[in-house]
Amino acid sequence: MNNLLLVALGGSIGAVFRYLISIFMIQVFGSSFPFGTLLVNVLGSFLMGVIYALGQLSHISPEFKALIGVGLLGALTTFSTFSNETLLLMQDGDWLKAALNVVLNLSLCLFMVYLGQQLVFSRI
Repeated sequence: MNNLLLVALGGSIGAVFRYLISIFMIQVFGSSFPFGTLLVNVLGSFLMGVIYALGQLSHISPEFKALIGVGLLGALTTFSTFSNETLLLMQDGDWLKAALNVVLNLSLCLFMVYLGQQLVFSRI
């Protein structure tokens, strides 16, 4: 039950961060491209790589993984929003932006997970 509460706490924090980042990115770049979703996915991927690597080295507790890895990062990054925004771009005929959104999210997020892991593993 303790981990369930930690996931809920982390999720509420992650959801608020996601909202604030999305609003900020719209204010800075406008709403013609989903930069907010891209940023939370890239940032969340990097942090997931760090959390995973620390977990492999047993430097973090299962409770911390529940709070940050499942709760906060689970709410911060959402594949459903990415998918919906990509589909909306496609439906609007913005095929280039839709393709760019897919390529950037997948390549940058995979790279950031790798980078997060390497950052931790290189410190051993």
